[in-house]
Amino acid sequence: MIYKVLYQENASEIPVREHTKSLYMEASSEREVRDSLKGKHINIELIQLLSEAHLEYEQQSPFYKVETA
Repeated sequence: MIYKVLYQENASEIPVREHTKSLYMEASSEREVRDSLKGKHINIELIQLLSEAHLEYEQQSPFYKVETA
C-alpha cells in the first residue's frame, strides 16, 4: 500500500501550510510508516492511504517518488 505523508521539516516550529512537504511511502500499515519516520524529527501532519484513483493522480506529479518503510 502507498501512503502520502504531509509533514513539516522542523518539528519544533508551528506548522505553516505554505511550508508543508509531502512524501510517499510503501508500507503495510500506518503504524509502519510512523515507525520508519520516527528518527527523522519531522512534524507529521497527516498520513493518508491513497486509493487507486488518488495514486494514479499523484503519480503524474514530477515530485512523486516512493520510499519504503
